[in-house]
Amino acid sequence: MNRRHINLIAKKEIAGLSSEKTIVFAILLQVFIAMFSSFLMVGLTAMYDPESIEGYSTVTYRVGYAGAESPLIDQFAKRDDLILYRMDLGEALAALRERMVSAVVYVPDTPPDAEDPVTVTLYLIQNDLQSGVVNVKIKEVLQDYEEQLREIRADRLIYSPVELNFPDSGGGESFFEFVYGLLIPLLVFLPAIVSAALIIDLITEEYQRQTLETLLSTPITFTEVIWGKIAACEVLVPLQAGAWLILLWLNGIPVNNVMAILLHVSTSGLVLILLGALVALHYRERTSAQFIFSTALVVVFLFVMAVPYNPLNLIVRLAVDSIGPTHWLVLALVAAATALLGWAITVYARRVGEKSP
Repeated sequence: MNRRHINLIAKKEIAGLSSEKTIVFAILLQVFIAMFSSFLMVGLTAMYDPESIEGYSTVTYRVGYAGAESPLIDQFAKRDDLILYRMDLGEALAALRERMVSAVVYVPDTPPDAEDPVTVTLYLIQNDLQSGVVNVKIKEVLQDYEEQLREIRADRLIYSPVELNFPDSGGGESFFEFVYGLLIPLLVFLPAIVSAALIIDLITEEYQRQTLETLLSTPITFTEVIWGKIAACEVLVPLQAGAWLILLWLNGIPVNNVMAILLHVSTSGLVLILLGALVALHYRERTSAQFIFSTALVVVFLFVMAVPYNPLNLIVRLAVDSIGPTHWLVLALVAAATALLGWAITVYARRVGEKSP
């Protein structure tokens, strides 16, 4: 194969990527995720861990208190971020509707040592982000009040409760899980998946637009055409992944072992690109090839995720610098698999090229 011919095809394909609207939109989406990762971190972590949003709020909230005197007032007095205002229930609810207060707490006239349970009612504005933050803050106050009631009514216990000793939480778990467990692997592997889908489009469009015969009328061989398209898709993987890591750094998110991460992503991305090229050469029709490749990709991901040192695991551990030299062995194995796939696609491309007009 002539390297100059491969470079010519690669440059041609890279220059024409702007016409691929799907790919451009996918890249813009990744840019948006990387640029606003700090903002997304707050919103997305709140979806599976609502208590995580409390740490990002430094605002003082006004809370209306209605009902009887209770030790709950003392619990609110311990908080600097919640200011309690005594008022009637109707007046408090009217203030809530006017957003003069952020929440209303109603406490019934039930003594702490009474036989009946103490039912505290919390009123919040429905479908409001601020209400979610206030809800978490007031929840902590109510939990402290609940513990106080348990101590007051401890003499009623028939059985001794089982004590559970949980380790102290150091905080920041939601940030760590989202950024290093989800955001970084998502950003660095999306370019590989997008490039694998792109190679299918680049190959099948030659058949659908009937431009292959014109292309092969030049001194360039069919195998060189395929490898030129593969090279164009492969170049995008480290460029995009590197750009995302830079944007994460600008967002104040440190990532260790950047070069090793780019090597792993580039090698794994080349595996996906070669698989996509094989599927495209076999089916030569975009819809069928994309469907088969997407289905096979799910199966491959399930298989790979079952391996302890899978690429996603390696990326996470490299990003937090918690892995030894073992990842170089994994990289060598993936590179060997890539070389085998490269040989297979070269042989198959020659066979298909001989049958092409």
